[in-house]
Amino acid sequence: MNTVKHKPGQLLKLFQDEKVVTISEMKTTLGTNSTMTIFRKLKQLNYRSSCSHSGKYYTLKRFIKFNDDGLWFFNSVLFSMYPSLADTIKALIDNSERGYTSRELNDILKVKPNESLVNLINSKLVYREKISGKFVYFSINKAIKKQQEMLRKDVLDANKLTDINPDVLMNELKAAIIIFYSILNEKQRRLFAGLESMKIGRGGDTMIAELLGLNIKTVAKGRKELLSNVINVDTIREPGGGRKTIVKKNK
Repeated sequence: MNTVKHKPGQLLKLFQDEKVVTISEMKTTLGTNSTMTIFRKLKQLNYRSSCSHSGKYYTLKRFIKFNDDGLWFFNSVLFSMYPSLADTIKALIDNSERGYTSRELNDILKVKPNESLVNLINSKLVYREKISGKFVYFSINKAIKKQQEMLRKDVLDANKLTDINPDVLMNELKAAIIIFYSILNEKQRRLFAGLESMKIGRGGDTMIAELLGLNIKTVAKGRKELLSNVINVDTIREPGGGRKTIVKKNK
């Protein structure tokens, strides 16, 4: 019995033309009904399967360009730098500034996360809390979770204030931010910009950079310094600043 030899080049050309393909399309290209043969050839080409559509789509790692969240979309198909959709959701939650609701995750992933979230909760890999009538998912790490909860509640409080008189309040708030920013020294400005960015969440670095006329990298640096919880207070104070030294006089 003659063994049919399939050249990897045939499969590579298919990927070069289509970028994302299914098992059926690969079988047609190679003229085989053997799924095992397909995966043997895929392994040679360094492939990755999709996180959406039940993993039915495949691409080659050489074509993927992940965004800052470790995601790559080809039309409606989602690929992730993490092994599975659940792993991807956990990473997004762990790395978020104020946790995520199911709807916010859906907006990012373009995929309903409900089933994966249930599995993560049951496995105690993420934490869920009801805030203002909505379930919010936080990191299981206690220190990160505390910070995420604080920022989430700050945003909710800001939204409540905005509901009072949005146009006037937003203009006054921007003016107040600029005025307060102007009296700070260089390091304080960077940290303040980072804090305001964290309150906004996604896109905050860009918004604050535009408002204060800063380089977006400066805002990001300030935000990361705050999140690291390691700040040298002595380098923030102006000379002579801070609490005065108390000297006990001898009578």
